[in-house]
Amino acid sequence: MSSEGGRKLRSRVTVEGLDRTPHRAFYRAMGLDEAAMARPMVGVVSMRGETTPCNMSHGWQAEAAKQGVAEAGGCPREFATISASDGLGMAHEGMKFSLVTREIIADSIEAVVHNHAHDALIGFGGCDKTLPGVLMAMVRCDIPSVFVYGGSALPGRWRGRSVSVLDAYEGVGAVLAGTMTEEELRGLEAACKPTVGACAGQFTANTMAMVAEAIGMAVPGSAMMPAVHSARAALCRRAGHLVMSLLREGGPTPRRIVTRKAIENGCAVVAATGGSTNALMHLCAIANEAGIRFTLDDAAVVMARTPLIGNLRPGGAYHAAELHEVGGAGVVIRALIESGHLHGDIPTVTGRTLAETYADAPAPDGEVIRPLSRPILPTGGVVVLKGNLCPDGALLKVAGLKSVAFEGRARVFDSEREAMAVVAARGYAAGDVLIVRYEGPVGGPGMQEMLGLTALIYGQGMGEKVALLTDGRFSGATRGMCIGYASPEAAVGGPLALVRNGDPIRIDGAAGTITLGVEDAELARRRAAWTPRPTPHVSGALAKYAKLVGQANEGAVTHRGGGRFPELLP
Repeated sequence: MSSEGGRKLRSRVTVEGLDRTPHRAFYRAMGLDEAAMARPMVGVVSMRGETTPCNMSHGWQAEAAKQGVAEAGGCPREFATISASDGLGMAHEGMKFSLVTREIIADSIEAVVHNHAHDALIGFGGCDKTLPGVLMAMVRCDIPSVFVYGGSALPGRWRGRSVSVLDAYEGVGAVLAGTMTEEELRGLEAACKPTVGACAGQFTANTMAMVAEAIGMAVPGSAMMPAVHSARAALCRRAGHLVMSLLREGGPTPRRIVTRKAIENGCAVVAATGGSTNALMHLCAIANEAGIRFTLDDAAVVMARTPLIGNLRPGGAYHAAELHEVGGAGVVIRALIESGHLHGDIPTVTGRTLAETYADAPAPDGEVIRPLSRPILPTGGVVVLKGNLCPDGALLKVAGLKSVAFEGRARVFDSEREAMAVVAARGYAAGDVLIVRYEGPVGGPGMQEMLGLTALIYGQGMGEKVALLTDGRFSGATRGMCIGYASPEAAVGGPLALVRNGDPIRIDGAAGTITLGVEDAELARRRAAWTPRPTPHVSGALAKYAKLVGQANEGAVTHRGGGRFPELLP
């Protein structure tokens, strides 16, 4: 068998011919016989392991996906890639590796897929960077592929309310502010994450899972189903059947699915659900893999026209499990297609269009997801800010904010560590605009995520009494007047590098502007005196990353996308 549905089987390069005798010997050593080697070779990649609870359900789910591949006539070949926990890396130097792992994941999958000549791929995601990393690899390799999210944790119950790990982060600030005791915080710590799975709110993992469905790359219904639900076994078996159907029937490969329309769909569901600001940067990176130039400017257009209808944490009240109970991502997708805010005509891994795939999804329940006739906000839950301080853009999550405007004076820090020390000691005041710079993709290096800092501020009751502006990143769980991804970053001479203590700054989320109130002539004098800040990371992965990475507004990517790997077969 050298082809399926008119598509040449790449794996034949490893098993056919006299000179492939040693290759077949390797397969025999792994337990395959001639019948197994005659089947299409389907890679099944996950992050099964013990680095984070986000991925700890991947083992049995990958086994179910392999079963589905075998049932449909394929030969499943499992492999694993890395995952570094954002939760365990938060608020220390190790967090600088978080975004870097997105590239390592994509690169590692590409290496195995091409080295082993896989014919198709099923990829699991769990912790935040694993989802875009897998999707980037799928688009880069462009073989029949199906994405599966491993699912989120169930929310916990504490003192009569639903809680997640976000409450534990903010609880630290509450203890420092004297509004919670350490004993109470220990009780919250024990209750907030009762199962394995990714964080329970519409944070980065769940946002990207919904994005994966909206762009057509994921098994329908997978985004909001909790990690511990037994129904996931059938869902993962379906992934095996879907990927074999794509292979056999000549179905669309990732680059036929991930078009500009699909990327716009991803932005729309972020906007409609008040999702993670990280997702917009990741969508720019996924687009790059397809050779599509998509920036925060493009995302801003989509978000401005898309209403916020998801009452989801951190800006709202509900968690992923509660959205699953009322119909999951399909509720949002169908509603947005019917209102004209999503492109329903894009292809998907189901072999049907997005509109056909979600035609039977439930209508909005009115509480977890509002109807389009009664949105929470008329525009999206995330906005792009531009101005003389961030000429290439910065991101602000407006979902849940009481006011989207802020004026104050700059309080400048040259690292997250400096800012954390001052905030923990409550050495700041209402009206401050806390500037945390030199934490961008190049300057960090690695663009730290600052949930520890933002949650501390919010837990101290200062979430909307101060603003925080950084060229680093935020967690999807961040809330408050927090502006991140400022581009260009300070390390490459962006205007953030020129800010001084006491400078006036105005932020207007409604107008989409952020302005530094300093005369151009004074900024020119400061620029003439500015020198780049040296990095302590002169070797290793972070040093390599700093030399390759681009700016956040274009996805913080490390290569020019759109290229194709040479054909493995003549």
